[in-house]
Amino acid sequence: MGAISTAKKSSELVSTEAKSTTETGQYLTFMLGGETFALGILNIREIIQYGELTEVPMMPKFIRGVINLRGRVVPVVDLSARFNRNATQVSRRTSIVIIEMEQDDPADAQSIGVVVDAVNEVIDILSTAIEPPPSFGAKIRPDFISGMAKKDGRFIIVLNLDQVLSLDEMVALGQAVHGGIDTNAEAENDA
Repeated sequence: MGAISTAKKSSELVSTEAKSTTETGQYLTFMLGGETFALGILNIREIIQYGELTEVPMMPKFIRGVINLRGRVVPVVDLSARFNRNATQVSRRTSIVIIEMEQDDPADAQSIGVVVDAVNEVIDILSTAIEPPPSFGAKIRPDFISGMAKKDGRFIIVLNLDQVLSLDEMVALGQAVHGGIDTNAEAENDA
């Protein structure tokens, strides 16, 4: 009886390990410049229609401005411009995805909007269906890519939010929210 019980425990352990290596994650897919991208849904708070943006002077070109979201000032990043492409052409389907970036202190979480051409859907992707990012050939910096997901015979670029909205950009965004001046832009003007 002890051997059967041990075998059962071993098979349960293997089954648990298999589940942990093939976990499914949920991702919001969206279009940007004709390509499909994805973000994990855990940081996404809401999706709103593009509009009512206030431009902030002396910000990097990828910061479109700020919006008033229920009394909070939220900076808005144009992902296309962030990827060193042309600025997003606003159309009827252009959306702003509101992302909450966590800081060391949860009370300091920063909401950031990102402009996308169009939001598609939320999909489930197995962790085994996500391959490492390519070291070359992508139209954006490799460190911006978390992986390449395969879904229904097509590739979806899974973004690495920590890199796309890195600390350097977060500082610039924080200055925009608090009325600061981008010292890099000021230094370039003085040169």
